Amino acid sequence: MDILTFFFAFPFFYILFMIWKYFDQKRDQECYILDYQCYKPTDDRKLNTAFSGEIIRRTKNLGLREYQFLLKAIVSSGIGEQTYGPRIMFSGRENCPTLLDGISEMEEFFYDSIGKLLSRSGISPSEIDVLVVNISMLASVPSLSARIINLYKMREDIKVYNLTGMGCSASLISVDIVNNIFKSHKNLYALVITSESLSPNWYSGNDRSMILANCLFRSGGCAILLTNKRSLRNSSMFKLKCLVRTHHGARDESYNCCLQTEDGEGKLGFHLGKTLPKAATRAFVDNLRVISPKILPVRELLRFMAVTLYRKFIQPSTSKGGPLKSAVNFKTGVDHFCIHTGGKAVIDGIGISLDLDAYDLEPARMTLHRFGNTSASSLWYVLGYMEAKKRLKKGDRVFMISFGAGFKCNSCLWEVVRDLGEGDGNVWNDDINDYPPQSLANPFIEKYGWIQQEDPNTFKVPDDYRCI
Repeated sequence: MDILTFFFAFPFFYILFMIWKYFDQKRDQECYILDYQCYKPTDDRKLNTAFSGEIIRRTKNLGLREYQFLLKAIVSSGIGEQTYGPRIMFSGRENCPTLLDGISEMEEFFYDSIGKLLSRSGISPSEIDVLVVNISMLASVPSLSARIINLYKMREDIKVYNLTGMGCSASLISVDIVNNIFKSHKNLYALVITSESLSPNWYSGNDRSMILANCLFRSGGCAILLTNKRSLRNSSMFKLKCLVRTHHGARDESYNCCLQTEDGEGKLGFHLGKTLPKAATRAFVDNLRVISPKILPVRELLRFMAVTLYRKFIQPSTSKGGPLKSAVNFKTGVDHFCIHTGGKAVIDGIGISLDLDAYDLEPARMTLHRFGNTSASSLWYVLGYMEAKKRLKKGDRVFMISFGAGFKCNSCLWEVVRDLGEGDGNVWNDDINDYPPQSLANPFIEKYGWIQQEDPNTFKVPDDYRCI
Protein backbone atom coordinates (compact mmCIF):
# COMPACT_ATOMS: atom_id res chain seq x y z
CA MET A 1 0.00 0.00 0.00
CA ASP A 2 2.83 2.36 0.91
CA ILE A 3 4.60 1.52 -2.35
CA LEU A 4 1.45 2.22 -4.36
CA THR A 5 1.02 5.53 -2.55
CA PHE A 6 4.60 6.44 -3.33
CA PHE A 7 4.22 5.65 -7.04
CA PHE A 8 1.03 7.72 -7.28
CA ALA A 9 2.41 10.60 -5.20
CA PHE A 10 5.84 10.79 -6.84
CA PRO A 11 4.68 12.30 -10.20
CA PHE A 12 2.60 14.88 -8.33
CA PHE A 13 5.48 16.02 -6.13
CA TYR A 14 7.89 15.89 -9.07
CA ILE A 15 5.66 18.28 -11.03
CA LEU A 16 5.48 20.60 -8.01
CA PHE A 17 9.27 20.48 -7.70
CA MET A 18 9.76 21.33 -11.38
CA ILE A 19 7.31 24.25 -11.12
CA TRP A 20 9.14 25.54 -8.04
CA LYS A 21 12.50 25.12 -9.78
CA TYR A 22 11.27 27.03 -12.83
CA PHE A 23 10.07 30.03 -10.84
CA ASP A 24 13.14 29.92 -8.59
CA GLN A 25 15.41 30.10 -11.65
CA LYS A 26 13.36 32.98 -13.04
CA ARG A 27 14.12 34.95 -9.89
CA ASP A 28 17.84 34.75 -10.73
CA GLN A 29 17.19 36.02 -14.26
CA GLU A 30 15.68 39.37 -13.26
CA CYS A 31 17.37 42.61 -14.33
CA TYR A 32 17.70 45.32 -11.67
CA ILE A 33 19.19 48.80 -11.76
CA LEU A 34 21.24 49.34 -8.62
CA ASP A 35 22.22 52.93 -9.41
CA TYR A 36 22.94 55.31 -12.28
CA GLN A 37 24.99 58.47 -12.69
CA CYS A 38 24.27 61.12 -15.32
CA TYR A 39 27.15 63.32 -16.41
CA LYS A 40 27.11 67.03 -15.69
CA PRO A 41 29.98 68.85 -17.47
CA THR A 42 31.66 71.83 -15.87
CA ASP A 43 30.12 75.29 -16.14
CA ASP A 44 32.83 76.50 -18.54
CA ARG A 45 31.21 74.31 -21.20
CA LYS A 46 27.78 75.97 -21.16
CA LEU A 47 26.38 77.16 -24.48
CA ASN A 48 24.50 80.39 -23.81
CA THR A 49 22.93 82.64 -26.43
CA ALA A 50 25.94 84.88 -26.92
CA PHE A 51 28.42 82.05 -27.35
CA SER A 52 26.08 80.08 -29.63
CA GLY A 53 25.91 83.16 -31.85
CA GLU A 54 29.71 83.35 -31.88
CA ILE A 55 29.94 79.73 -33.04
CA ILE A 56 27.56 80.43 -35.92
CA ARG A 57 29.52 83.58 -36.81
CA ARG A 58 32.62 81.43 -37.29
CA THR A 59 30.79 79.34 -39.91
CA LYS A 60 31.78 81.49 -42.90
CA ASN A 61 29.60 80.03 -45.68
CA LEU A 62 26.15 80.80 -44.24
CA GLY A 63 23.79 83.27 -45.88
CA LEU A 64 20.56 84.98 -44.87
CA ARG A 65 18.38 81.97 -45.65
CA GLU A 66 20.55 79.76 -43.43
CA TYR A 67 20.50 82.35 -40.62
CA GLN A 68 16.71 82.56 -40.78
CA PHE A 69 16.41 78.78 -40.79
CA LEU A 70 18.75 78.42 -37.82
CA LEU A 71 16.93 81.12 -35.86
CA LYS A 72 13.60 79.38 -36.40
CA ALA A 73 15.07 75.99 -35.49
CA ILE A 74 16.75 77.19 -32.29
CA VAL A 75 13.78 79.23 -31.08
CA SER A 76 11.38 76.30 -31.57
CA SER A 77 13.79 73.62 -30.33
CA GLY A 78 12.85 73.78 -26.66
CA ILE A 79 16.53 74.06 -25.68
CA GLY A 80 17.62 76.61 -23.07
CA GLU A 81 20.85 78.46 -22.29
CA GLN A 82 22.47 76.02 -19.87
CA THR A 83 23.19 73.07 -22.15
CA TYR A 84 26.77 71.86 -22.66
CA GLY A 85 29.09 71.53 -25.64
CA PRO A 86 32.47 69.85 -26.12
CA ARG A 87 35.66 71.75 -25.29
CA ILE A 88 36.67 71.92 -28.94
CA MET A 89 33.89 74.47 -29.47
CA PHE A 90 35.38 76.79 -26.88
CA SER A 91 38.84 76.64 -28.39
CA GLY A 92 37.41 77.53 -31.81
CA ARG A 93 38.57 74.31 -33.49
CA GLU A 94 35.23 72.69 -34.33
CA ASN A 95 36.10 72.69 -38.05
CA CYS A 96 39.38 70.80 -37.56
CA PRO A 97 38.83 68.14 -34.88
CA THR A 98 41.39 65.48 -34.06
CA LEU A 99 40.88 61.93 -32.82
CA LEU A 100 42.26 63.03 -29.46
CA ASP A 101 39.50 65.63 -29.12
CA GLY A 102 36.82 62.94 -29.29
CA ILE A 103 38.67 60.56 -26.97
CA SER A 104 39.39 63.31 -24.42
CA GLU A 105 35.71 64.30 -24.42
CA MET A 106 34.73 60.72 -23.60
CA GLU A 107 37.48 60.19 -21.01
CA GLU A 108 36.37 63.30 -19.12
CA PHE A 109 32.92 61.68 -18.88
CA PHE A 110 34.41 58.29 -17.92
CA TYR A 111 36.49 59.75 -15.09
CA ASP A 112 33.56 61.66 -13.64
CA SER A 113 30.50 59.44 -13.91
CA ILE A 114 31.91 55.92 -13.68
CA GLY A 115 34.08 56.92 -10.75
CA LYS A 116 31.18 58.49 -8.86
CA LEU A 117 28.88 55.54 -9.57
CA LEU A 118 31.30 52.86 -8.37
CA SER A 119 32.34 54.90 -5.34
CA ARG A 120 28.75 55.50 -4.25
CA SER A 121 27.71 51.86 -4.74
CA GLY A 122 30.76 50.48 -2.95
CA ILE A 123 31.47 48.08 -5.82
CA SER A 124 35.03 47.56 -7.00
CA PRO A 125 35.78 47.73 -10.74
CA SER A 126 37.13 44.17 -10.45
CA GLU A 127 33.62 42.99 -9.51
CA ILE A 128 32.10 44.08 -12.83
CA ASP A 129 31.28 41.00 -14.93
CA VAL A 130 29.80 42.68 -18.03
CA LEU A 131 30.66 46.00 -19.69
CA VAL A 132 28.51 47.47 -22.49
CA VAL A 133 29.59 50.76 -24.08
CA ASN A 134 27.55 52.60 -26.69
CA ILE A 135 29.11 55.68 -28.33
CA SER A 136 27.59 55.88 -31.79
CA MET A 137 29.78 58.31 -33.74
CA LEU A 138 33.30 57.72 -32.44
CA ALA A 139 35.42 54.63 -33.06
CA SER A 140 38.99 54.31 -31.79
CA VAL A 141 41.70 51.67 -31.45
CA PRO A 142 41.91 50.47 -28.74
CA SER A 143 38.15 50.71 -28.34
CA LEU A 144 36.48 53.01 -25.83
CA SER A 145 35.49 49.95 -23.78
CA ALA A 146 39.16 48.90 -23.67
CA ARG A 147 40.06 52.39 -22.45
CA ILE A 148 37.57 52.03 -19.59
CA ILE A 149 38.99 48.62 -18.67
CA ASN A 150 42.49 50.07 -18.64
CA LEU A 151 41.42 53.14 -16.69
CA TYR A 152 39.72 51.13 -13.92
CA LYS A 153 41.88 47.95 -14.12
CA MET A 154 38.97 45.57 -14.63
CA ARG A 155 39.21 41.77 -14.75
CA GLU A 156 40.72 39.79 -17.63
CA ASP A 157 37.56 37.68 -18.08
CA ILE A 158 35.10 40.58 -18.21
CA LYS A 159 32.51 40.24 -20.99
CA VAL A 160 32.71 43.35 -23.21
CA TYR A 161 30.35 44.76 -25.85
CA ASN A 162 31.30 47.91 -27.75
CA LEU A 163 28.41 49.38 -29.79
CA THR A 164 28.72 52.05 -32.47
CA GLY A 165 26.29 53.54 -34.98
CA MET A 166 23.21 52.70 -32.91
CA GLY A 167 21.98 56.28 -32.51
CA CYS A 168 19.80 57.78 -29.82
CA SER A 169 18.09 54.51 -28.86
CA ALA A 170 21.35 52.71 -28.04
CA SER A 171 21.01 52.71 -24.25
CA LEU A 172 17.96 50.43 -24.35
CA ILE A 173 19.82 48.17 -26.80
CA SER A 174 22.60 47.98 -24.21
CA VAL A 175 20.12 47.14 -21.45
CA ASP A 176 18.65 44.42 -23.67
CA ILE A 177 22.10 42.87 -24.13
CA VAL A 178 22.60 42.81 -20.37
CA ASN A 179 19.13 41.41 -19.77
CA ASN A 180 19.80 38.51 -22.17
CA ILE A 181 23.10 37.73 -20.47
CA PHE A 182 21.37 37.72 -17.09
CA LYS A 183 19.02 34.98 -18.32
CA SER A 184 21.86 32.46 -18.60
CA HIS A 185 24.30 33.56 -15.88
CA LYS A 186 23.61 34.15 -12.17
CA ASN A 187 24.96 36.72 -9.70
CA LEU A 188 26.44 39.22 -12.12
CA TYR A 189 27.20 42.93 -12.10
CA ALA A 190 26.90 44.81 -15.39
CA LEU A 191 27.99 48.33 -16.25
CA VAL A 192 26.34 50.17 -19.16
CA ILE A 193 28.03 53.32 -20.48
CA THR A 194 25.98 55.49 -22.83
CA SER A 195 27.01 58.79 -24.40
CA GLU A 196 27.88 60.51 -27.67
CA SER A 197 31.03 62.24 -28.85
CA LEU A 198 30.24 65.62 -30.43
CA SER A 199 33.82 66.80 -30.94
CA PRO A 200 34.38 65.21 -34.36
CA ASN A 201 30.79 65.68 -35.55
CA TRP A 202 30.22 69.43 -35.96
CA TYR A 203 28.83 70.21 -39.42
CA SER A 204 30.42 73.28 -41.02
CA GLY A 205 28.46 73.34 -44.29
CA ASN A 206 25.18 75.01 -45.26
CA ASP A 207 22.89 72.03 -46.03
CA ARG A 208 19.77 72.68 -43.91
CA SER A 209 19.07 68.99 -43.33
CA MET A 210 22.51 68.71 -41.71
CA ILE A 211 22.69 72.09 -39.95
CA LEU A 212 19.73 71.05 -37.81
CA ALA A 213 21.79 68.49 -35.89
CA ASN A 214 24.09 71.29 -34.68
CA CYS A 215 21.09 72.94 -33.02
CA LEU A 216 19.79 69.87 -31.15
CA PHE A 217 22.66 67.71 -29.88
CA ARG A 218 24.52 68.49 -26.65
CA SER A 219 27.16 66.85 -24.44
CA GLY A 220 26.10 64.33 -21.83
CA GLY A 221 26.31 60.72 -20.77
CA CYS A 222 25.24 58.18 -18.19
CA ALA A 223 26.76 55.21 -16.36
CA ILE A 224 24.27 52.55 -15.22
CA LEU A 225 24.97 49.70 -12.79
CA LEU A 226 22.77 46.61 -13.19
CA THR A 227 22.61 43.22 -11.48
CA ASN A 228 20.60 40.01 -11.30
CA LYS A 229 21.73 39.15 -7.76
CA ARG A 230 18.67 38.02 -5.83
CA SER A 231 20.13 39.30 -2.56
CA LEU A 232 20.20 42.86 -3.93
CA ARG A 233 16.65 43.02 -5.29
CA ASN A 234 15.29 44.99 -2.33
CA SER A 235 18.11 47.54 -2.38
CA SER A 236 17.88 48.17 -6.12
CA MET A 237 16.08 51.11 -7.71
CA PHE A 238 14.27 49.59 -10.69
CA LYS A 239 13.28 46.17 -12.00
CA LEU A 240 12.95 45.55 -15.74
CA LYS A 241 9.50 44.21 -16.63
CA CYS A 242 9.77 44.01 -20.43
CA LEU A 243 11.68 45.48 -23.36
CA VAL A 244 10.74 45.62 -27.05
CA ARG A 245 12.95 46.60 -29.99
CA THR A 246 11.59 47.58 -33.40
CA HIS A 247 13.92 47.93 -36.41
CA HIS A 248 12.77 49.26 -39.80
CA GLY A 249 16.17 49.14 -41.47
CA ALA A 250 14.75 47.05 -44.31
CA ARG A 251 12.63 50.03 -45.42
CA ASP A 252 14.69 52.38 -47.60
CA GLU A 253 12.66 55.41 -46.52
CA SER A 254 13.30 54.67 -42.85
CA TYR A 255 16.92 53.70 -43.38
CA ASN A 256 17.79 56.96 -45.18
CA CYS A 257 15.97 59.45 -42.94
CA CYS A 258 18.82 59.66 -40.37
CA LEU A 259 22.20 59.29 -42.00
CA GLN A 260 25.79 60.29 -41.37
CA THR A 261 26.99 61.43 -44.77
CA GLU A 262 28.85 64.11 -46.73
CA ASP A 263 27.22 67.07 -48.43
CA GLY A 264 27.90 68.21 -51.99
CA GLU A 265 31.14 69.89 -50.89
CA GLY A 266 32.42 66.82 -49.03
CA LYS A 267 31.69 68.18 -45.54
CA LEU A 268 30.74 65.42 -43.10
CA GLY A 269 27.52 65.80 -41.13
CA PHE A 270 24.36 64.14 -39.88
CA HIS A 271 21.44 64.28 -42.30
CA LEU A 272 17.90 64.52 -40.86
CA GLY A 273 15.51 63.96 -43.76
CA LYS A 274 11.96 65.14 -44.36
CA THR A 275 10.72 61.56 -44.09
CA LEU A 276 11.89 61.34 -40.47
CA PRO A 277 8.50 62.13 -38.84
CA LYS A 278 6.78 59.51 -40.99
CA ALA A 279 9.46 56.90 -40.26
CA ALA A 280 9.35 57.63 -36.53
CA THR A 281 5.55 57.37 -36.45
CA ARG A 282 5.57 54.05 -38.28
CA ALA A 283 8.21 52.56 -35.98
CA PHE A 284 6.46 53.95 -32.91
CA VAL A 285 3.12 52.42 -33.85
CA ASP A 286 4.69 49.03 -34.61
CA ASN A 287 6.54 49.10 -31.31
CA LEU A 288 3.38 49.94 -29.36
CA ARG A 289 1.52 47.06 -30.97
CA VAL A 290 4.04 44.63 -29.51
CA ILE A 291 4.59 46.15 -26.08
CA SER A 292 1.01 47.21 -25.32
CA PRO A 293 -0.21 43.68 -24.43
CA LYS A 294 2.80 43.34 -22.13
CA ILE A 295 2.19 46.52 -20.12
CA LEU A 296 -1.57 47.15 -20.20
CA PRO A 297 -4.11 45.37 -17.98
CA VAL A 298 -6.47 42.87 -19.59
CA ARG A 299 -9.50 45.08 -18.99
CA GLU A 300 -7.92 47.90 -21.02
CA LEU A 301 -7.04 45.56 -23.87
CA LEU A 302 -10.61 44.23 -23.93
CA ARG A 303 -11.99 47.77 -23.90
CA PHE A 304 -9.69 48.71 -26.78
CA MET A 305 -10.86 45.72 -28.81
CA ALA A 306 -14.50 46.57 -28.15
CA VAL A 307 -14.04 50.22 -29.14
CA THR A 308 -12.10 49.26 -32.27
CA LEU A 309 -14.76 46.78 -33.41
CA TYR A 310 -17.52 49.30 -32.68
CA ARG A 311 -15.84 52.00 -34.77
CA LYS A 312 -14.98 49.61 -37.58
CA PHE A 313 -18.41 48.06 -38.06
CA ILE A 314 -20.93 50.46 -36.50
CA GLN A 315 -19.45 53.95 -36.76
CA PRO A 316 -16.52 53.73 -39.21
CA SER A 317 -16.47 57.49 -39.76
CA THR A 318 -15.25 58.07 -36.18
CA SER A 319 -12.10 55.98 -36.64
CA LYS A 320 -10.13 58.80 -38.26
CA GLY A 321 -6.90 59.62 -36.42
CA GLY A 322 -6.06 56.03 -35.53
CA PRO A 323 -7.35 53.85 -32.72
CA LEU A 324 -4.13 54.00 -30.72
CA LYS A 325 -4.51 57.72 -30.24
CA SER A 326 -8.17 57.77 -29.28
CA ALA A 327 -8.94 54.39 -27.76
CA VAL A 328 -6.02 53.13 -25.66
CA ASN A 329 -5.45 54.61 -22.22
CA PHE A 330 -1.79 53.86 -21.49
CA LYS A 331 -2.09 55.38 -18.04
CA THR A 332 -3.94 52.24 -16.93
CA GLY A 333 -0.63 50.36 -17.09
CA VAL A 334 1.94 53.17 -16.81
CA ASP A 335 2.50 55.75 -14.07
CA HIS A 336 5.35 57.75 -15.59
CA PHE A 337 6.49 58.37 -19.17
CA CYS A 338 10.22 58.69 -19.84
CA ILE A 339 10.45 60.11 -23.38
CA HIS A 340 13.58 60.60 -25.47
CA THR A 341 14.39 64.31 -25.80
CA GLY A 342 14.81 64.23 -29.56
CA GLY A 343 13.29 67.71 -29.83
CA LYS A 344 10.15 69.60 -28.93
CA ALA A 345 8.27 68.12 -31.90
CA VAL A 346 9.18 64.57 -30.83
CA ILE A 347 7.98 65.09 -27.28
CA ASP A 348 4.76 66.81 -28.36
CA GLY A 349 4.08 64.13 -30.97
CA ILE A 350 4.38 61.30 -28.46
CA GLY A 351 2.22 63.27 -26.05
CA ILE A 352 -0.55 63.54 -28.64
CA SER A 353 -0.27 59.88 -29.65
CA LEU A 354 -0.50 58.62 -26.06
CA ASP A 355 -2.93 61.31 -24.89
CA LEU A 356 -0.52 62.62 -22.24
CA ASP A 357 -0.98 65.82 -20.29
CA ALA A 358 1.50 68.54 -19.30
CA TYR A 359 2.42 66.70 -16.08
CA ASP A 360 3.40 63.57 -18.01
CA LEU A 361 5.51 65.52 -20.51
CA GLU A 362 7.15 67.82 -17.98
CA PRO A 363 10.22 65.61 -17.28
CA ALA A 364 11.11 65.32 -20.98
CA ARG A 365 10.45 69.00 -21.71
CA MET A 366 12.52 70.18 -18.75
CA THR A 367 15.37 67.82 -19.63
CA LEU A 368 15.42 69.11 -23.21
CA HIS A 369 15.49 72.69 -21.92
CA ARG A 370 18.26 72.10 -19.35
CA PHE A 371 20.50 69.52 -21.05
CA GLY A 372 19.36 69.39 -24.70
CA ASN A 373 19.35 66.18 -26.73
CA THR A 374 22.18 64.14 -25.23
CA SER A 375 21.49 61.27 -27.64
CA ALA A 376 21.20 57.80 -26.07
CA SER A 377 21.77 59.09 -22.54
CA SER A 378 18.82 61.51 -22.60
CA LEU A 379 16.36 58.98 -21.13
CA TRP A 380 18.34 58.81 -17.92
CA TYR A 381 18.31 62.59 -17.45
CA VAL A 382 14.52 62.43 -17.79
CA LEU A 383 14.43 59.63 -15.20
CA GLY A 384 16.66 61.71 -12.93
CA TYR A 385 14.18 64.60 -13.12
CA MET A 386 11.36 62.31 -11.96
CA GLU A 387 13.51 61.07 -9.10
CA ALA A 388 14.58 64.57 -8.03
CA LYS A 389 10.92 65.68 -8.03
CA LYS A 390 10.16 62.68 -5.76
CA ARG A 391 7.59 61.32 -8.18
CA LEU A 392 8.85 57.72 -8.13
CA LYS A 393 7.17 55.58 -5.47
CA LYS A 394 7.48 51.87 -4.78
CA GLY A 395 5.45 49.87 -7.29
CA ASP A 396 5.21 52.67 -9.88
CA ARG A 397 5.76 51.70 -13.50
CA VAL A 398 7.97 53.83 -15.76
CA PHE A 399 7.64 53.55 -19.55
CA MET A 400 10.75 54.47 -21.58
CA ILE A 401 10.51 55.21 -25.29
CA SER A 402 13.42 56.13 -27.60
CA PHE A 403 14.17 56.52 -31.30
CA GLY A 404 17.36 56.04 -33.25
CA ALA A 405 18.92 55.96 -36.69
CA GLY A 406 18.35 52.82 -38.68
CA PHE A 407 15.39 53.51 -38.15
CA LYS A 408 14.73 52.12 -34.67
CA CYS A 409 12.16 52.51 -31.93
CA ASN A 410 12.93 50.83 -28.60
CA SER A 411 10.83 50.85 -25.45
CA CYS A 412 10.76 49.20 -22.04
CA LEU A 413 8.88 49.20 -18.76
CA TRP A 414 10.56 49.53 -15.35
CA GLU A 415 9.01 48.92 -11.95
CA VAL A 416 10.18 51.13 -9.07
CA VAL A 417 11.45 48.79 -6.35
CA ARG A 418 11.58 51.32 -3.51
CA ASP A 419 10.57 54.92 -2.90
CA LEU A 420 13.06 57.21 -4.62
CA GLY A 421 13.89 60.78 -3.76
CA GLU A 422 16.66 63.28 -4.30
CA GLY A 423 19.81 61.14 -4.34
CA ASP A 424 23.40 62.21 -3.72
CA GLY A 425 24.35 61.58 -7.32
CA ASN A 426 21.33 63.09 -9.01
CA VAL A 427 22.36 65.39 -11.85
CA TRP A 428 19.36 67.63 -11.10
CA ASN A 429 20.25 68.41 -7.48
CA ASP A 430 21.51 71.95 -8.16
CA ASP A 431 18.69 72.91 -10.53
CA ILE A 432 15.54 71.07 -9.53
CA ASN A 433 14.11 73.94 -7.48
CA ASP A 434 14.25 76.19 -10.56
CA TYR A 435 12.15 73.78 -12.65
CA PRO A 436 9.73 74.04 -14.24
CA PRO A 437 10.45 77.72 -15.06
CA GLN A 438 7.64 80.13 -15.86
CA SER A 439 8.65 80.14 -19.52
CA LEU A 440 10.73 77.85 -21.71
CA ALA A 441 11.32 80.56 -24.31
CA ASN A 442 14.98 81.15 -25.09
CA PRO A 443 16.36 84.66 -25.79
CA PHE A 444 17.46 84.06 -29.38
CA ILE A 445 14.43 85.77 -30.89
CA GLU A 446 15.01 88.87 -28.75
CA LYS A 447 18.65 89.19 -29.75
CA TYR A 448 18.53 88.08 -33.37
CA GLY A 449 14.90 88.48 -34.43
CA TRP A 450 15.85 91.34 -36.72
CA ILE A 451 17.17 88.80 -39.22
CA GLN A 452 13.62 87.72 -40.06
CA GLN A 453 12.87 91.15 -41.53
CA GLU A 454 15.94 91.35 -43.78
CA ASP A 455 15.69 91.36 -47.58
CA PRO A 456 17.87 88.70 -49.27
CA ASN A 457 18.73 91.12 -52.09
CA THR A 458 20.12 93.84 -49.82
CA PHE A 459 21.20 91.82 -46.78
CA LYS A 460 24.70 92.41 -45.50
CA VAL A 461 25.78 91.07 -42.12
CA PRO A 462 27.13 93.82 -39.84
CA ASP A 463 30.51 92.96 -38.34
CA ASP A 464 29.06 93.09 -34.83
CA TYR A 465 26.05 90.91 -35.63
CA ARG A 466 27.29 88.25 -38.03
CA CYS A 467 25.61 85.58 -36.01
CA ILE A 468 22.14 84.38 -35.30
